[in-house]
Amino acid sequence: MIDISVIIPTYNRCDLVRRALKSVVEQKDVVFEVLLIDDGSTDRTKSMVAAEFPSMTYLTFPPRQGPAAARNRGIENAQGEWIAFLDSDDEWLPGKLKTQLDFFTQHPEYKIGQTEETWIRNGVRVNPMAKHKKYGGWIFDKCLPLCIISPSAVMIHKEIFDTVGLFDESLPACEDYDLWLRIAAKYPVALIEKSYVMKYGGHEDQRSREFPAMDRFRIYALRKIIQSGVLNNEQLTQAKEEMKKKSTIFIQGAKKHGNLKEAEEISQWMAKI
Repeated sequence: MIDISVIIPTYNRCDLVRRALKSVVEQKDVVFEVLLIDDGSTDRTKSMVAAEFPSMTYLTFPPRQGPAAARNRGIENAQGEWIAFLDSDDEWLPGKLKTQLDFFTQHPEYKIGQTEETWIRNGVRVNPMAKHKKYGGWIFDKCLPLCIISPSAVMIHKEIFDTVGLFDESLPACEDYDLWLRIAAKYPVALIEKSYVMKYGGHEDQRSREFPAMDRFRIYALRKIIQSGVLNNEQLTQAKEEMKKKSTIFIQGAKKHGNLKEAEEISQWMAKI
């Protein structure tokens, strides 16, 4: 029986994903499978995996569908009870999977949890800002400003996806923010206060560089969950306040840069909540 399905989406990151895969191989004392979801790479990724990691499941599908679709294909093909994501540019420290699985065995009230992580930017260790601080427990309100759950640090029981659904494939970015809102509204989130993830940033192909106005996608996610009917009264008030705050700032910026159509669309969204 497979305990954990490790899902790694990738696109043209042969050398980086090799590092990620090596860090998975070093995980001990747990039964896991690895699903590498290739979003149409044109580099040496496929041949590298075949030569160096032949036991891993290598899945491809029509190219450039994005990380949400890639992770969803992984979830759909996963055989494990638990799902652990790893971004192809990050790596795990030894013991990550075992520590989390032991925690969930000892605390069955939790179905999702994450560890702390160490941030590396352009080869230099940096300290996360206060706004990125991780929390444990019922953290819906903490998830509203921005992502404080890291895909590479999280482990999720597969039944959660049956309850809240998969990643929203219509979102080109902030698809994780959208999912964390849906999960945190219904489940407490465990936090292991030790770093088991090396999170790397600063390279050219990061999604945040491709989509600089990320709050547009967060506003969409907030609008969606407000309209879903799943929030209690307190959560609904919190989500509406955050949407109004983000929308006001976004509209001002959009008008300043001449993006009047986007400004009008967000204005209409905000007027209807």
